[in-house]
Amino acid sequence: MSFSFIHAADIHLDSPLAGLEQYEGAPVEKIRGATREAFKNLVDAAIERQVHFLIIAGDLYDGNWKDYNTGLFFTSQMVRLQKEGIPVFLIRGNHDAANLMTKSLKLPANVHEFPVKAPETVTLDALGVAIHGQGFAQRAVEENLVKNYPPKKEGYFNIGILHTSATGREGHENYAPCTIEDMMEKQYDYWALGHIHMRELLHPHDPVILFPGNIQGRHIRETGEKGCTYVEVKDDTIEKMEPIPLDVLRWTLCPVDMGDIETMDGLMDAARSALEKAYGEADGRYLAVRFELAGATKMHRELIAKKDLLLNQLRSIALETGFGEIWVEKVKIKTTGLNDADAFSDEQSPIGTVLKFIRSTAENEEMLEALLDEFSDIRQAIPHELKEGEDGFDFSNPGLVKKRIKDVEDFILYSLTETGAEKA
Repeated sequence: MSFSFIHAADIHLDSPLAGLEQYEGAPVEKIRGATREAFKNLVDAAIERQVHFLIIAGDLYDGNWKDYNTGLFFTSQMVRLQKEGIPVFLIRGNHDAANLMTKSLKLPANVHEFPVKAPETVTLDALGVAIHGQGFAQRAVEENLVKNYPPKKEGYFNIGILHTSATGREGHENYAPCTIEDMMEKQYDYWALGHIHMRELLHPHDPVILFPGNIQGRHIRETGEKGCTYVEVKDDTIEKMEPIPLDVLRWTLCPVDMGDIETMDGLMDAARSALEKAYGEADGRYLAVRFELAGATKMHRELIAKKDLLLNQLRSIALETGFGEIWVEKVKIKTTGLNDADAFSDEQSPIGTVLKFIRSTAENEEMLEALLDEFSDIRQAIPHELKEGEDGFDFSNPGLVKKRIKDVEDFILYSLTETGAEKA
């Protein structure tokens, strides 16, 4: 018996992507609509390849619906598959667990959702396939669900659907933990996993154990190609496993080594080359890019002092390079200055006096607390988004102030030395 199927997971339909509006020039609607477009691509792939069934291993939704439009969109896509005679098998994950969803719609007849209280087995007798699955009843499932999955059904190709962190993965909650050995004990042929957003093959055969990754990256921590996995089986043997890219917007990190770059023009040339390479690899997709500048460079202080200009220069080059299809999300400056401490070692010079004060402030807890008190009015006035996130400024945290003092030192040194004040 020969058949084929697609294994997908972590769709996160209509993920809200909170805080996106704070980014100047962000293609908000394109990013917000990306999960729907990627899901359409998933359905297109299933129809074009005439697969025998589709598996969705949890987190179809990103949480409770704002309104019924999310559910209606899903239904419309399932009806497309229904017309082609393609059934869909899905489970709930931590983001769309049963107790999180207050709204629901009747599923089309070709969609089977596995229960959340115990595992269930569905057989496709014409194909000789047995599919086992159980969804999440609540968001935080901490027990090993695999232990209660039934043993393989003899004479069938057995597939287990599971939303799990497996043995744990950085950046993901440790839900429904289990080991490879736990899954192998069931003697299934294929484990269709979900929850981890990076594609990862945990076991290559007997059984295949696979995270396909999510179908659309939603932020800069989800970079690179995203999609599903197409599987062909012949005589109970997996003959083909092919990743299918589905993403419509790709998040990309563009690292730039500043070690040999000495001018802003040189940096722009390097950035242009990095963007051209990334755009070529994206195969026509819209790109959301973060630049990471690293290495020891004499430009370090200039980069700190001109960060806003730098970001907008890069955005201008991105617009030109991608013909409007590249957006620079952020620039992370991870450079260090060259060792020029001797040039400012004279504590009697104006710059030496400034440096001495700045560095002593960083080590003086009482002074730091006094500075935070002075900042209290500012804290109330600045927008909320400037106080949150990885680049936010917490005015109640002395440790964060210490970290920022080095940037202040670099900014002051650049401003003074640029005007020749180092000769004073």
